[in-house]
Amino acid sequence: MITNINQLDLQKTYSYADYLTWKFDEQIELFLGKIQRMSPAPRTDHQRISRKLTGVMIRCFNNNTCEFFIAPFDVRLLDKNKSTSDAEVFTVVQPDLCVICDPRQIDDKGAFGAPNLVVEILSPGNSKKEMKIKFDLYQQAGVTEYWIINPENKSVLIYLLKDLIYVGQHPLVEDDAIQSFQFPTLKFNLDEIF
Repeated sequence: MITNINQLDLQKTYSYADYLTWKFDEQIELFLGKIQRMSPAPRTDHQRISRKLTGVMIRCFNNNTCEFFIAPFDVRLLDKNKSTSDAEVFTVVQPDLCVICDPRQIDDKGAFGAPNLVVEILSPGNSKKEMKIKFDLYQQAGVTEYWIINPENKSVLIYLLKDLIYVGQHPLVEDDAIQSFQFPTLKFNLDEIF
């Protein structure tokens, strides 16, 4: 039984089935089967933005067929072969917030397949992961709308999936209003969260 992350070979490729057997407290994600340690506890500004955005999401998705989830929440992303079992899933992420509209994707372990919307909040030390690695993973998995929130410069980048490629929208800053392209009722002024 694996009770400490140091018992694992970090160079090895692991599946979600392996992930489920581990009994340690450290939070991790799997990127194409490789273990990625989560950043230490988020900074205060990250937590404030997450809390305020959660309030906005509650208003938007209350009495809605789509559900939103807050980290930690395992999202198993399917590979190009459209994995069907935990042993065939090699990417498990924990987005800061995500919205899922297909109830068949949700089970007692989290979600299986690409969310409709993913929101990641940058923190020192995770910018490369969110801006590059997760960007590529979300694009490949088919996440149709991806928001990257930068607390430091109070901005939001929105990417929409068009023909399997992310297309960036005009950057938004703290005085702007933001509106989801998929969910028109998800609309608010950014100064509500910054």
